Amino acid sequence: MSSAFLGGARDRLLPVSIPFRFFVSAALFHLAAWGVLLLEADQLGGFTGGPGPILAATHLATLGVFAMTAIGASYQLLPVVTRRPLARDWPTRLSFWLLSPGICLLAWGMDRSSPGAMQTGAALVCSGLTVFAMLTADNLRRAGSVAVVAAHGWAALLALVGLAVLGMLLVWDFQTGFLDDHAGLAVIHMVLASYGFMGLLVAGFSLVLVPMFALSRSLPQRPGWAQLVLAGVSLASFACGRWTGNTAFNWLALLAGFGAAGTYLWLMRAAMARRMRKRLGLSFVLIRASWGLLGISLILGAALLADLPIPNAPALFGFLLLAGWLSTFLMGILQRIMPFLASMHASGKSGLPPPPSDLTPQTPLKIHAFCHFGALACCAAGIIMETTALIRLGAVFGCVGALAFVGFALIVLLRLRAFQQGS
Repeated sequence: MSSAFLGGARDRLLPVSIPFRFFVSAALFHLAAWGVLLLEADQLGGFTGGPGPILAATHLATLGVFAMTAIGASYQLLPVVTRRPLARDWPTRLSFWLLSPGICLLAWGMDRSSPGAMQTGAALVCSGLTVFAMLTADNLRRAGSVAVVAAHGWAALLALVGLAVLGMLLVWDFQTGFLDDHAGLAVIHMVLASYGFMGLLVAGFSLVLVPMFALSRSLPQRPGWAQLVLAGVSLASFACGRWTGNTAFNWLALLAGFGAAGTYLWLMRAAMARRMRKRLGLSFVLIRASWGLLGISLILGAALLADLPIPNAPALFGFLLLAGWLSTFLMGILQRIMPFLASMHASGKSGLPPPPSDLTPQTPLKIHAFCHFGALACCAAGIIMETTALIRLGAVFGCVGALAFVGFALIVLLRLRAFQQGS
C-alpha cells in the first residue's frame, strides 16, 4: 500500500531535511509548551484569555506543534497526493526560517506581556504562513484526481487567512485597545485555528493517511464532501453568532459541528472495518483516542453554550481541544509519517528502502503514550478540582512524554543516516 501510494512519485519527494525540520521543531515546541505549563501550573485552571504564560504555552502548541506539523506534512504529502510537485524548494525553507523565530518571539512577548515582541513575532509568523499558503494554493489549483482532499485544503487555507488576520488585530489590540470585543474575536480566532485550519487539514489528510496506514480500501467521497459542507456551515455560523450576538447561530454551529464530526468518525470507522492490517500498533491507540476526545470537546462546547455549571469550563474545553484532540492525533500520525518518509529516503547496501518498522524505536513511543495519557488525565482533573498540584503532576508527565518523543524523532534521523551510509 505504501508503494502504491508513492508509486512513481519519487520525483515528488522533497529533500528529507525539509519536512523533518518542521517535524523535529514540532517535537521541541511540544516540550517547550509542557515546560511552560509546568512552571506556571497555578494559572491554568482559571485561564480565560489575555497575555501571560498560559497564552504563550497555547501558541507554542498551536503554532509550534500543530502548524509546524501540518506545514511539514502538507509540503511533502500534498504533492504526492495531488501528483503535482512543488514548483520550488527554497520557499519551504524560507517559511521555516520565518516561522521558527516568529513563534519563539511571539510566545516570549505573550509571556512577558511585551507588545513590541508580540507584534514582531506575529508579523514573522504571518509572513511564514503566507509563504505556506501561496505554495499550497499553487499545488491545490493543479490537483484534479483528489478533489475532496483538495477542497479540504482550500477550506483550511481560507480559515488560515481568517485566523491570521484576527491574530494580527488581537496582538495590536493589546497595546492600543481599539477592538470593541477583544474576547469575542479571540474566541473566533481560536475556533478558526483549531476546528477550522487544523480540523479541516486533519479531516482531509485522514481520508488518505488513515486508510493507507491501516491497509484499508479507499473511502467513499460523498461523505467526505458532506463532512466538509457541514464543517463550513459550522464555522461560518459560529463566526456570525459571536459577531452578532445571536445565539441561534451558535446552536446552528454546534449542530453542524456535531454533524461534521459524526460524518468524519463514520468514515474513520469504515476505514477501520475495511482494514487488512489487524495490528495497528501504538500510533493508532493515540489516533483512536483522539477521535473520542474530538467528541468530548464538542460536548464541552455545548455545555459552555448552555452555561452549565462545570468548574473552569473554558480552561477545560481549551485544554481538551488542544492537548487532547489535536495533540493526541498529531502525535499518533507523526509516529507513522516520520519513519514512513524516512524509509522512502533510505537505502541500504541492497539499494532497497528499509521497512518503516526498522526505523521506528518503540521504547520512546511507549514512554510518550503512557505519559501523554497521564498528563491529560491529571491536568483535566486538576482543572475541574482546581488543584494546582494535579496540574503540575500532569505537566511533569507531559514533559517526560514530550522529551521521549524528541528522542524518537532524533533516533529516526540517526537510523535514516545509517541506512543512507549503507551500514
